[in-house]
Amino acid sequence: MSPIESMETRLAKLEDAAAIVNLKARYFACCDLKDPEGVRDCFITGAVRIDYGRVGVFHHRDQLVEVFSRLGCQPHMVEMHHGVNPEVTVLDAFHARGKWGLHYQGINTRDQTITQLGAYYEDAYRKCGGVWKISATRCVVTSTLVVSYEAAKGVLCAGAQAPASENGEAQRA
Repeated sequence: MSPIESMETRLAKLEDAAAIVNLKARYFACCDLKDPEGVRDCFITGAVRIDYGRVGVFHHRDQLVEVFSRLGCQPHMVEMHHGVNPEVTVLDAFHARGKWGLHYQGINTRDQTITQLGAYYEDAYRKCGGVWKISATRCVVTSTLVVSYEAAKGVLCAGAQAPASENGEAQRA
């Protein structure tokens, strides 16, 4: 922030940056909660650029939501998206950009696999009707680990929540 900017401008940029951090946190939470409408609402209406590498490149938020609903919104998929180290730059009253780290862990109880990803997002944001939305995003995977737990003798439980036995201990998977 430039020291020449007015206090009001500096405050507005700080408030906008906080709103963008909340937007991205809501996006991650909607992914984990399997909330397609919530995911859709994080993006602008109309043309958008969503580049999720092997998952696909999408030019409208509804294309992303269709794939998310089909692949991610299944009971056998238990996921955690942790966005870290946000770098948000407010360019003006209507445009911003950001970079985020991602730690992802997914448990596929049908295939009995655990996937862990490291990645980063490069985002563009636009303020529409007074609300910040994602207008472009690119996710670049930097590390991947996929492990099968099918024959693992040490796995006590895999899924959303450990079932409790009558004595209160977790039951074996």
